Amino acid sequence: MTQFIASGVATAAAEEGTTNPIGLPWGEVVIAAIGFALLLVVLGKFVWPQFEKAFAARTKAIEGGIAKAEEAQNEAKAALDRYNQQLAGAREEAAKIREDARAQAQAIRDDMLAQAHAETERIAAAGRAQLDAQRAQIVAELRSDLGRVSVDLAGRIVGESLDDDARQNRTVERFLAELDR
Repeated sequence: MTQFIASGVATAAAEEGTTNPIGLPWGEVVIAAIGFALLLVVLGKFVWPQFEKAFAARTKAIEGGIAKAEEAQNEAKAALDRYNQQLAGAREEAAKIREDARAQAQAIRDDMLAQAHAETERIAAAGRAQLDAQRAQIVAELRSDLGRVSVDLAGRIVGESLDDDARQNRTVERFLAELDR
């Protein structure tokens, strides 16, 4: 097959009379060169500017996308920083609230203890007053009973009646005074 092509080229060259270094007739080479130049002019004038516009638009879109991504990343970082600041503030506030609650609990506890001590003292004072009143009442009752018994005994011992109230009181007072000693 290569022989057939080579013989065809040689035959075409022999018919023209002059040979071209690439083995084609000069007319075809010139037409091909003009067509190629025309193709380059059309491509350069209409197609390549469209390619350049598309390339520029794509480059701009990519760069814009990168810029938007960087901007979004910066915004996300700023939002994260704000969130961390808010979280730190919330933690500080929670610690303050816990501390305030502890202080309030301690104040309530101290107040309740003070009230309990005051109530205990009041109850103890009332009890002491009641005991003193009962003791005074018992002592008075015992004195009167003791006086009556002592007057009866003294009357039996002496053999006379001590019905006189003044005499009874003097005898009872003397007897109690001796008991106190």
